[in-house]
Amino acid sequence: MSPEVHWFPAYVGIGSNLQGPVRQVGDALDLLDEIPETRLVATSSLYRSAAFGGVEQPEFVNAVAALLTTLSPNELLGQLQAIENRQGRERGETRWGPRVLDLDLLVYSREDIAEPHLAVPHPGIVERNFVLLPLVEIAPDLVIPGLGRAANIPVNSDEPRISRIA
Repeated sequence: MSPEVHWFPAYVGIGSNLQGPVRQVGDALDLLDEIPETRLVATSSLYRSAAFGGVEQPEFVNAVAALLTTLSPNELLGQLQAIENRQGRERGETRWGPRVLDLDLLVYSREDIAEPHLAVPHPGIVERNFVLLPLVEIAPDLVIPGLGRAANIPVNSDEPRISRIA
């Protein structure tokens, strides 16, 4: 008898503001669906948002993807980083600077992880409407460890503008 396989829900934030951001986000969604032992189960609309962090740069296109995976959080993070690298992400980029592609593991099941290379839930969920709004669109009832129900997290009125584009 084969061992029982456990599928875990995971949510990934997607952002791009270089080299055709709408195409980059679309390509990222296709590549997320190709991760071994992982299924893409929902995607948010695309959102256009002003850059975060005070660095002068083009607007971002953002989305959130819901996955089911048998991979561990660290294995999934490795797959996300491999996709970023494949799409041309350079690790030496300025913090909060322009990105060909940025994939952030936002939530992994009910895990609360604080490691030097991985923080789950992602610490920026509450501060970033470009993460929170698409996440609430596809998973309003998601309970985020330490934060509560996604739809109950207030939108940050101080954050730069954001609008749904597709």
